[in-house]
Amino acid sequence: MAELRHSSSMSSRATASPMKRDDVSSPLSPDNLPYDDDDDRHSRDRVRSFLSNFQSLLPFLGDETRVHSRNFKISLFLFLIVILAGLVLVSSIVNRWNAPYLCRKDSIVLRCPRVKEPPSLWENPYSATTSWKPCAERRNGAISDLPRANETNGYIFIHAEGGLNQQRIAICNAVAVAKLLNATLILPVLKQDQIWKDQTKFEDIFDVDHFIDYLKDDVQIVRDIPEWFTDKSELFTSIRRTVKNIPKYAPAQFYIDNVLPRIKEKKIMALKPFVDRLGYDNVPPEINRLRCRVNYHALKFLPEIDRMADQLVSRMRNRTGNSNHFMALHLRFEKGMVGLSFCDFVGRRLEKALMSAYRSKEWPRRFKDGSHLWGLALQKRKEGRCPLEPGEVAVMLRAMGYPKETQIYVASGQVYGGQNRMAPLRNMFPNLVTKEELAGKEELDGFRKHVTSLAALDFLVCLKSDVFVMTHGGNFAKLIIGARRYMGHRQKSIKPDKGLLSKSLGDPYMGWASFVEDVVVTHQSRAGLPEETFPNYDIWENPLTPCMCRA
Repeated sequence: MAELRHSSSMSSRATASPMKRDDVSSPLSPDNLPYDDDDDRHSRDRVRSFLSNFQSLLPFLGDETRVHSRNFKISLFLFLIVILAGLVLVSSIVNRWNAPYLCRKDSIVLRCPRVKEPPSLWENPYSATTSWKPCAERRNGAISDLPRANETNGYIFIHAEGGLNQQRIAICNAVAVAKLLNATLILPVLKQDQIWKDQTKFEDIFDVDHFIDYLKDDVQIVRDIPEWFTDKSELFTSIRRTVKNIPKYAPAQFYIDNVLPRIKEKKIMALKPFVDRLGYDNVPPEINRLRCRVNYHALKFLPEIDRMADQLVSRMRNRTGNSNHFMALHLRFEKGMVGLSFCDFVGRRLEKALMSAYRSKEWPRRFKDGSHLWGLALQKRKEGRCPLEPGEVAVMLRAMGYPKETQIYVASGQVYGGQNRMAPLRNMFPNLVTKEELAGKEELDGFRKHVTSLAALDFLVCLKSDVFVMTHGGNFAKLIIGARRYMGHRQKSIKPDKGLLSKSLGDPYMGWASFVEDVVVTHQSRAGLPEETFPNYDIWENPLTPCMCRA
């Protein structure tokens, strides 16, 4: 029995000892986990499945990470672009708020910013007058670096052709060319024109002493051809002494390359012809500024012309016994303008036949046989290229709100059609006068010997009027509108939209209320406000960029 007990205990120890060794050697073995066999097996399978799936996903996770990284960079780039665009937009808005008041050209339409002030019959909104000021005047205390007259490159001489305002532009251009070439300018001669047939000299219309003195720091100007040049008639008769074939709106470089060498060689040269012979966009800014200095400051009419014009203005303001506003109307409806326009106007059959004969005589090349004129007249009227008739002007002004009592000064030559053509305008605005009706015959006799003196009176009265209305293009209207802009553009200068008027007046179904709305809305932006300059926009009508500065 003892042996049996001993053998069983030994057997028990033998079977238990290996289990203890395994437990000590592998305490984390799955075999030692306190689960039953089935749970243990399923757990091991789940672990292996998770690890294998994770390992299989690793490459895809790497691609997705790279895609997210690339998308993040793109998003960041787009975000930065949006931020920059926002900054530019905010900057442009701030600049626009602080920018000068400008009207912008959109094709042939002029678009101006809206203003808070209500529209006025007699002045532009005040906010439009605060951004710009004239700055082409002579600088006080400026030191002249000009050489003496006998030390310049030579002398130039011109004939200023055409009417008063065409001559004025030619004089401004002559001073500019003399400055470009460092030449001495001989006082221009106002050439007798075939139409105007006037013998006026420079000193009969302009203040010569003021002209020379004001420009003494810019250009050398002498009153006459130098004494050493004996044959004065040779200037415009000798090919050797005349520079011809100067293209219209020639650049500054053309004069430097083609005219300057001849002046240096001959010492004195005449420039012929000289109408619109200097461009606007292709000359230095200081040259354009000099042209404005001549036009607005150096070219002054004689004192007696200024005094007579002031009297006419005073009489216009006091015609009713009380101080009142007045309008100046430049009515371009003379026979020559009507004929040259080749537009068709309402009239009797005999009147139209006489006009056809007149056009055939004066402009035979353009007239031909006359068969094409009807289509041409219709096209020009649609495009707004026909001068307004007096009756059309009357309807436009009444639509703008001007009452029957409005005082109107008419600057014009002999109106084509006479009193019959003027009747609609006089009936709607009976307070309509000319300088001949404002002044006595004796007062004007001293000016009648020079046609340009009478034109100068009209020029000054229009310049000083409360509202200026043009009816067609031309140098007179351009210079008036430009001068009023330069001096502050507070006063209205109405430039009619003739295309709109032609369309509206030709529409039999348009009511008066619709017509009034169209006229008022359209002409709020055509009242002589500053306009943004663009290529080939001449400085005489809009001197903004070269001749004006921020206020």
